[in-house]
Amino acid sequence: MSQNQDMSDDALAKQKAIDDWLPITASRKAKWWYSAIHNVTAMVGAGVLSLPYAMSNMGWGPGIVVLILSWVITLYTLWQMVEMHEMIPGKRLDRYHELGQEAFGEKLGLWIVVPQQIVVEIGTCIVYMVTGGKSLKKVHDTLCTDCKDIKTSYWIIIFASINFVLAQCPNFNSISFISLAAAAMSLTYSTIAWGASIHKGVTPNVSYASRSTSTSDAVFNFFSALGDVAFAYAGHNVILEIQATMPSTPENPSKKPMWKGVVVAYIGVAFCYFPVALIGYYMFGNSVDDNILMSLERPAWLIAAANLFVVVHVVGGYQIFAMPVFDMMETYMVIKLKFAPSFGLRLISRSIYVALTMLIGICIPFFGSLLGFLGGFAFAPTSYYLPCIIWLKLKKPRRFSLSWIINWACIVIGVLLMIVSPIGAMRNIILSAKTYKFFS
Repeated sequence: MSQNQDMSDDALAKQKAIDDWLPITASRKAKWWYSAIHNVTAMVGAGVLSLPYAMSNMGWGPGIVVLILSWVITLYTLWQMVEMHEMIPGKRLDRYHELGQEAFGEKLGLWIVVPQQIVVEIGTCIVYMVTGGKSLKKVHDTLCTDCKDIKTSYWIIIFASINFVLAQCPNFNSISFISLAAAAMSLTYSTIAWGASIHKGVTPNVSYASRSTSTSDAVFNFFSALGDVAFAYAGHNVILEIQATMPSTPENPSKKPMWKGVVVAYIGVAFCYFPVALIGYYMFGNSVDDNILMSLERPAWLIAAANLFVVVHVVGGYQIFAMPVFDMMETYMVIKLKFAPSFGLRLISRSIYVALTMLIGICIPFFGSLLGFLGGFAFAPTSYYLPCIIWLKLKKPRRFSLSWIINWACIVIGVLLMIVSPIGAMRNIILSAKTYKFFS
């Protein structure tokens, strides 16, 4: 008997050692405001800068409705995830796929959640590589107008070099200072974006008519714009992983500080998104660029500064979205492939990951359409309806009760979003691929 006892103690000690080493479960000493800054960094993506363009494809009425609906639905599904983190007494669901396994079973839960989560996280990292590179290039081109042109590919490599270093930070708490800088920057450049738009004033003979030439064009652009908005609210993929860093006791569960952080983050998100989308569209109408900072040419120093802030923020965002991927890779290598947890293992695996995202980013720089495509496929499920399905499965609300109706409504909206937005985006990719050169 005692031998078995020793065996299980040994196994538990091993498991604890692994948990202490893995990025997500390593440190559970986070403050509530960590959750706020991590969420702002994860949420307010580079997506905010494409919101005026999305508005111009939807028009005033539908645009405002879609913006507000997305904000409300995603806040509701975030609340569900925060609630479900500790719904099984004595157990914490530290990762999105653990929640999936709890709802759909060991095997199926993994297969439902992990592919989507990986698409979202790796997709975001790739898109951030492109954004970071393009924004660095923009800083260079704005400040130094008659310099020799440097290819975007090289800028992406320069941007990646920062991430090679920062990717070595072991866990979420160790990147909270990067995240704080990133969250501050996202508020700053959003403010610059709408402040400079007001300063520039309404474009002469501005038009809010549809940009498209035919009906089919208008419909496709509308679909694509939905994807852009879906992409703008995508903190759900890292929410449980962030909550896993919170301390928790029966009297004071982790959901209290976490929810406080989420609400603060969402007020920040509203402060970034609504002014940028509405003022940007109001000032430029349908001539707005798919990145609002590109539409604002002057004053040069301000636009260069805003682009630099975007770079800082995207560095932080890259780290936050990469952390759960690192966690999966390291869990797999340590538990399945029996590698010993070590710094070398981390150095090699994480550097390979950064290098891969960099290479893919260099090969595929059509930024806007890629967002819509990914946004529809993976963001809609993980942010709009997967939490609702899991909620129905685990909490089992009564049929036709308020909770049941709200959840089904979110599921229907989310599924529609998943179907229509990749269609619009795919068409845009095909259209822009005609004129496009690899490794430009």
